[in-house]
Amino acid sequence: MAGYGGMVSIGQQAFFGLGGYAMLSLGNFWGVNPFVAIVLGALIAGLISIPISWVAFRLQGGYFAIGTWVISEVARLSIANVSAVGGGSGTTLTALRGIEKATRESVTYWMALACVVASIGLVYLFLRSKQGLALLAIRDNEVAARSQGIAVGRVKLAVYAVSAFGAGLAGALYFVGNLRISPDAAFSVNWSAFAIFMVVIGGLGRIEGPLVGALVFWILNKFFSDYGTWYLLGLGLLAIVMTIYFKQGLWGFVQQRWGWTLFPTSRKLQLK
Repeated sequence: MAGYGGMVSIGQQAFFGLGGYAMLSLGNFWGVNPFVAIVLGALIAGLISIPISWVAFRLQGGYFAIGTWVISEVARLSIANVSAVGGGSGTTLTALRGIEKATRESVTYWMALACVVASIGLVYLFLRSKQGLALLAIRDNEVAARSQGIAVGRVKLAVYAVSAFGAGLAGALYFVGNLRISPDAAFSVNWSAFAIFMVVIGGLGRIEGPLVGALVFWILNKFFSDYGTWYLLGLGLLAIVMTIYFKQGLWGFVQQRWGWTLFPTSRKLQLK
């Protein structure tokens, strides 16, 4: 959304939480296998994003970013008032009671790995297509893209819905592993903050960037998360240093210095 579509959202936690709650509701109340409910929960989050986009797309730039945050807060407050899912205190995923812990963790891991591989592959193929080129044109100049016949609204809606599906998938997977969900945990702005941190550290507008950023974030979280507030201050300081001295991110620096590219999406004009 941000690197290739120019749509900076700080409210993706809305779909993260909706995916988690949809998975839990399908499992606890409708008897759906929780692992099947992961995909269904993500689909529900993607479908919900369509009417939400009618509101969000009326805003531009910074207003769009703040608007998405407001939307996520509305979702959090709405879920917190639903007593069937535990209200503000949350509830437990009881649908997994008959599944052994080792089986649950193994299936969750392989599902998550499959989602990562599929996401990278689909994003790469999309960016190599005409639709991907249209998205880049919209990012650079929406008015010029529209003048060239690109269906700006349709492309942006597709990207927004797919991003919501991905966030919902991540939320459903997370809470299958966590077994408990609450509005404050599901709709925390930290989910978007951490995602933005990974992109900034790794490099915006590159497929490799978020992968590098996620690896750096995992290492920092594993070794320094016990320091609490100091850990969060360190993350903020690192992000500030990166935006000042490495504006293109770690992978952007590597690419500029040595020309390394794992997923080439750029196009070169060849004169015959």
